[in-house]
Amino acid sequence: MESLNVYSILGVLFLTCEVVMATKENDQIIKENNCETKMGLPYVLEAFKIVFKTGSISNKCYGELVVLGKVCHSALVKRTLEKSSIKDLNPLTIIVKSIQTWYNCLALIESQSSSS
Repeated sequence: MESLNVYSILGVLFLTCEVVMATKENDQIIKENNCETKMGLPYVLEAFKIVFKTGSISNKCYGELVVLGKVCHSALVKRTLEKSSIKDLNPLTIIVKSIQTWYNCLALIESQSSSS
């Protein structure tokens, strides 16, 4: 029975370390890529509104998202999920919406450039 408790404690420690490492990894990616300065605040709010809530995103915001880049977009979404105090967030839903937003953005930008 005592060994079960030791394994439980080790499991909790392992999971805690994984979360801390993921947070540090995302923070490092954000810092190294200057992610927080690549996109204007109005566009950040607009993009995060569609990922974390509902709504639509403007063509201008899609352009800003492309400039931000997929690495920054993913790291910012993951860091927000890790540090979020919103209780009713489903991480899987947020990740799916984040990926959909990114690919919708690329499709729009591509269609605009091919029609020009």
